[in-house]
Amino acid sequence: QVLAESNPARYGFLWRWFDEIYVLLDLLLQQHYLARCSASFSENFYSLKRIPMGGGKQQPLATAGLPKRQHWKSLLLLVLVPYLKGKLEKLVSSLREEDEYSIHPPSSSWKRFYRAFLAAYPYVNMTWEGWFLIQQLCYILGKAEHHSPMLKLAGVRLVRLSAEDIQALEKKWAETTSSQTHSFTSRVQSTLRKALGGIAFSLSTGLSVSVFFLQFLDWWYSSENQETIKSLTALPTPPPPVHLEHEPSSAVLPSLKSVCPLCRKVRVNATALATSGFVFCYRCAYSYVKAHQRCPVTGYATELQHLVKLYTPES
Repeated sequence: QVLAESNPARYGFLWRWFDEIYVLLDLLLQQHYLARCSASFSENFYSLKRIPMGGGKQQPLATAGLPKRQHWKSLLLLVLVPYLKGKLEKLVSSLREEDEYSIHPPSSSWKRFYRAFLAAYPYVNMTWEGWFLIQQLCYILGKAEHHSPMLKLAGVRLVRLSAEDIQALEKKWAETTSSQTHSFTSRVQSTLRKALGGIAFSLSTGLSVSVFFLQFLDWWYSSENQETIKSLTALPTPPPPVHLEHEPSSAVLPSLKSVCPLCRKVRVNATALATSGFVFCYRCAYSYVKAHQRCPVTGYATELQHLVKLYTPES
């Protein structure tokens, strides 16, 4: 988004095809982790693996991979379903905007069709989200083996990585990095595997930093935040305090914090100046600010609206 907004002519296609580029990269990433660790990227991050349902008590190692049927079903459900759901939500959003400014006659078949679709979509979406919620509740209560219906459709369930799994993964990684080949084709394949593994490792280690950085950029360049940024960056640097170089025992600041710096008596109706934070009597602060338009201690420009009355339990 940042590149597309900075140079639309050159990088505009990245934003237009963002969903397709993202799903392609997600496909490669999930395929790598499913083939290598029998888990998705996020599942491997939390030391989980997928095993086929009904496989008996003997659990296969994570390095063994999933059977082809469960592997491809898992891959499609991990990548394709979120992509289609996101596309459907964008389609519904665009149809709602088109419905407000539509040029179709109210009695046209197309108008009736997408109005019916827009009316039915919230119920379909509620059913979809309710399905996930009920499945999660059943999992929490111990009534189901899966926290997500997608796992059940894929024919797998999640279990923790064992010590044998971790040792097998480390051994496989060591064998991959230490293997030496002599033929040109084998070297190319080995280089590609190492490059893909390096990319996946870089993605896994830098994910948290990248997400934080991208969220920061999205916040910084959001249209809703532009006014706030302009107001923050447009503020001038305040001048240094004028009288703060005096010692606390000087004539400007009394030694007792309960004494007003102006009348040198115990404060009555304590009032703080929002521009400096110093506290005075209300009458003293009101009279001084009205006459001089500044804080009597720091010299900061101050108005009457900056007087903040302080209420204590005694008052």
